[in-house]
Amino acid sequence: MSEPILESDEVGKHCPKCDGEMMQGFILDHTYGAHLVASWIPGAPESSFWRGTKSGPAIPIGTLRCSSCGFLESYAQRRFAAH
Repeated sequence: MSEPILESDEVGKHCPKCDGEMMQGFILDHTYGAHLVASWIPGAPESSFWRGTKSGPAIPIGTLRCSSCGFLESYAQRRFAAH
């Protein structure tokens, strides 16, 4: 498993709901023939005939999960892109 990419102020972060330990992860985007890191796109979603939904400049989403209660806390930042 790779080293966490959390900033120093996020290391050892505790859950705002139950005070459990937060663990870094990501939400998997299942696409046709690929597995990707989910992304945030600015604006409201718009339909696209060919692609289903129009996209724009994407920012990868990293997610912290509470090891006790399962609460998820997500951040859209470029540092969460797959390496």
